[in-house]
Amino acid sequence: MPCIRSEIRGSAIASICPGRGKNRSNLSAELEFLRYLRTNQYGAMEPVPAHSGAELVEAHTPWGTYFASVFKRVPGSQLGSIDLNDSILYSYGQALGELHHLSRTFMPEQKEKRWTYTDVLNWMQEILKGFPGETSALNEVEFLRTYFAAWSVNKQNFGLIHYDFELDNVFYDEGSQSCYAIDFDDSMYHWYAMDVEQSLDSLREEIEPEQWEQKKQLFLNGYWSKAGECYDLESMFPACRRFANLYGYVRVLRSAAEQFSHEPDWMNGLRARLSRKMTEQAGQFGHPI
Repeated sequence: MPCIRSEIRGSAIASICPGRGKNRSNLSAELEFLRYLRTNQYGAMEPVPAHSGAELVEAHTPWGTYFASVFKRVPGSQLGSIDLNDSILYSYGQALGELHHLSRTFMPEQKEKRWTYTDVLNWMQEILKGFPGETSALNEVEFLRTYFAAWSVNKQNFGLIHYDFELDNVFYDEGSQSCYAIDFDDSMYHWYAMDVEQSLDSLREEIEPEQWEQKKQLFLNGYWSKAGECYDLESMFPACRRFANLYGYVRVLRSAAEQFSHEPDWMNGLRARLSRKMTEQAGQFGHPI
């Protein structure tokens, strides 16, 4: 079960995750990274400590153990809810470039670390073992594992990424003319190209086709203005898209497997939409990159 975020009292966001060892480790590492970003004046959400001073609280309930954190709201408006003019698009790219620039010098002090893309591939493999009919998805895991193993890993191209730096997780503040990022729940160690590809994929849905190349370049110009020395990111995009498709597919497969009697109509509609999306994602399995 993934973490759940909900708004409380209009000024804060709560993050609640089921109590597994990996979740505790990932959440502790997330909080350390957020502290590092804020120490370096990066626009990221700020944790609100409990009365005990802890930023991560463990709660035992009749439904199991959960971990919870609360964060202050960031200023501004979600990028997905405003008109994306050229200045905002450039700022969006800058925010991702600055995040990757800071990630290059991030050295965790605690033992807990965010998981890596190989951990995610291992997790997907274990989940798929419970679905005997999903051989094509299981083969896709091994295909990507082999494909990524041939890529070089260095400080310039690989580090801790956001993974979900999409329009609904980035806010633009008109006053400071800068962006703020939220929802680091999915962050992992991966190639930085993964974040760039995901962001551009999210952005493409908001841009008219005839304007796409110009708007895409604006974003990339903003990105490189902060990220550092340029290298060939775009050649990495197809494999990154395959990883995102597979990860999304397995997460939905696992979540949708749990069914309840007398599900409401909206749930049936949601299942139908998810099924169509999964069919689309599965259509990419097994093709050469």
